[in-house]
Amino acid sequence: MTIQNNIKKIFSASIETKQQCMTELARPISDAIELMVSRLKAGNKILTCGNGGSAADAQHLSAELLCRFDMERPGLPAIALTTDSSTLTAIGNDYHYDQIFARQLSSLGNKGDILVAISTSGNSGNVIEAIKTAHQRGLRVIALTGRDGGNMATLLTAEDIEIRVPSNITARIQEVHLLSIHCFCDQIDQLMFG
Repeated sequence: MTIQNNIKKIFSASIETKQQCMTELARPISDAIELMVSRLKAGNKILTCGNGGSAADAQHLSAELLCRFDMERPGLPAIALTTDSSTLTAIGNDYHYDQIFARQLSSLGNKGDILVAISTSGNSGNVIEAIKTAHQRGLRVIALTGRDGGNMATLLTAEDIEIRVPSNITARIQEVHLLSIHCFCDQIDQLMFG
């Protein structure tokens, strides 16, 4: 019974966080979707990055855009900067781990592209460096954060969009990040192909 009760508590905490975010984050999620649709229609691409579970979320978004989400449609240009182990380890070894995404962006990111930067704390050094490089190259940034937004929040410009989950619990933040990504994918499909 104790395990089942704990599971119910986790479900309840997740539901409560999502209900709080439903109203609070609807606007920035909507703004992010509109930005992605406009840039994809203009021929730009979406690049994603994050660490650990956020790396998985970055890859998830890229895969849904490249392949498909819920409807049959052409693939959309997206690159997860988290996936090439040779590139990641070469940059980490030859430069610094903080440069693993920024170095890729300096070659792959073009003006008008979008960087989706994911960090539950908002303090991931390599994601922060990616945001700096994105701004230097004329990319817009969609930041998925939590807690107080961390150092990432201080780097964002008026042109960027932050989706900050109002929680201090990493698992709850990640759950809302994933739901936000599914909202992105669903509405991009509907607005571009529905």
